[in-house]
Amino acid sequence: MHFFSLSFGILASLTLAVTALPATIAQAGVVSRSNGVHTFLVSPAEFTNWLSTTDANLTFIGKPITQRDLESRQSLNTMVTYCTNLVDNVCGGTCTVYNGGPTCLQAGGTNCLAATNNVGFCDGGNCDGSCNELASCGTPLDNNFCATPGTGSIVVGA
Repeated sequence: MHFFSLSFGILASLTLAVTALPATIAQAGVVSRSNGVHTFLVSPAEFTNWLSTTDANLTFIGKPITQRDLESRQSLNTMVTYCTNLVDNVCGGTCTVYNGGPTCLQAGGTNCLAATNNVGFCDGGNCDGSCNELASCGTPLDNNFCATPGTGSIVVGA
């Protein structure tokens, strides 16, 4: 009986220690990963600055981007821009801009993307196939975009 209570006590302590660790939430700027890889997500201010200065052909879907989205650090919405053209380190061409909550975005023909929160990008439609996280971008581009050739869909989480 003493062994059981000691084992339970150790398990409870380990569980508490693990759950008490702060989770790393990708929320714009440099995101350090435990494996030493650094990646960049876009702040809402950087996002709207890019929107106002790009010569890309933009299509907006989802909710309108509001002042609250731009001012709130904990915005409930994720803003994602995904584009068809990638020239050198510049993402552009025809781009779709999404603002909203969890969804699966059909994004066939996407070659690069940026987002205000971590998203997944998959080579299949309907958010299936082989998927990767934006936070582990292998080829960072200008303006905190990521090269994502072959993307068929994008997973926007909560």
